[in-house]
Order: sequence, then structure tokens, then C-alpha cells
Amino acid sequence: MIFNVLTLFPEMIREATSHSILGRGVRAGHITVNCVNIRDFAINKHGQVDDSPYGGGAGMVMMAPPVFDAYEHVLAGIRASSVHADLRINTPVPVIYLSPQGRVLTQKIAEEIAALPEIILLCGHYEGIDERVIEDIVTDEISIGDYVLTGGEPAALVLMDAVSRLVPGVLGKPESFKDESFSEGLLEYPHYTRPPVFRGKAVPEVLLSGHHGQIAAWRREQARARTAAKRPDLLDL
Repeated sequence: MIFNVLTLFPEMIREATSHSILGRGVRAGHITVNCVNIRDFAINKHGQVDDSPYGGGAGMVMMAPPVFDAYEHVLAGIRASSVHADLRINTPVPVIYLSPQGRVLTQKIAEEIAALPEIILLCGHYEGIDERVIEDIVTDEISIGDYVLTGGEPAALVLMDAVSRLVPGVLGKPESFKDESFSEGLLEYPHYTRPPVFRGKAVPEVLLSGHHGQIAAWRREQARARTAAKRPDLLDL
């Protein structure tokens, strides 16, 4: 899986994806993170990438030319690469703009994206990006919730984390995510580990029984009960 990230702060992306499971996935070659600094395509020697909005208003807007040039730079690299060459020729690489106006990220969407060989993530800043960029190159807009961030990088990292762990080889055991929250439309059942008794609270006896059928039934029951208590809306889907 290849993530091409168009950003004003590539160091944020590189640093966050160099640790833990994502870092191991990168080092093992299961995922590739290609950061492109939009500021490298600034319109002048001062590194300008934003300007005041037409019509007035507070804040600044990211200009179209630097973003377009950064995007075309990525496309040139994609066309020149032999990796996924057949898919690159016949299938346009999706461009996802991280935006509070997009569809809200879910496990299902993460699974859809994980099935792709490569994507481009566009991180906005300030008041947003010139609308002509969104109209011409963006194929999807994704939000991580109904709130506003200072930039698209944290949202891009959330999406990358959710998607990367679904890429074969990134997690040590594929079954690690099969029973997780939302994978079956329910929240995940509770987990326990040693010691068997902690501060007077014991691990449920069924988990110590060694009876796999009873354990599976208990976990299904707990998942449904937990979903009903914490996210009853999921039971209506």
C-alpha cells in the first residue's frame, strides 16, 4: 500500500509513521509513505502558498497553483514507477481530501481503501484550499468527525493508521482485527490478562475454562451487551 501525502508539514507525517506498528510496516515494506511538501512548489522565492480569499473574510486560503504542481509531481512519479504499473495506467489513483465536509471515516471505508494499491492524501490548512483544486483533482473527501482541526495532517494520520493495519503483513496475526470493534457491526468484547485476580476483581471463569465454544458464546454475548449499552445506534444498522 502506497500513501502519497501532499502536505505543508511532511515532518509531522514522517515522524508519526516511523514508530510502533506503522513504523514496522514501513520498514518491512508492507506500506510506503511518500510525503510531498506543497511548499516546494510555492509561487515565489518567499515560499508563498496561501493568499487572502476573494470576497473578503478572515483567514487565508491555500492557493491552487502550488497544490496542482505538487499533485502533478506525484503523478509523474507514479507514471515513472514500475510498481502496480498495470493498475496505474488503467485506474486513476484516488485523491482523498481530508475535510470536515467529507463522509465520516468508518471501518467499512477503511477496508475499502485498504484494498487499493495506492492513494493520494491531500492535507489542507488555514481556511481551506482553493475550490478549483477540489473540483479538478479530488475524488473523495473524508472526515474523521464533526469538528475542525488546525490542519489535515492529524486526520490523514488517523486514516493511514486505520487503513495500514488492514494491509496484509502489517499486523503480526491477521486474526488480530477480525473480532475488533465495528468489524462485525458490534463493539468488541472485554479483554483480560494476568493476574487472574486484581484488587478483588477476578477474570470471568469462562475465560479460564479452556472451553472454546463457551468462550466464543460469552464473547458474542458481551459484544452485543456492550454495544447495546454504549452504541445502541449500531444495532439499528
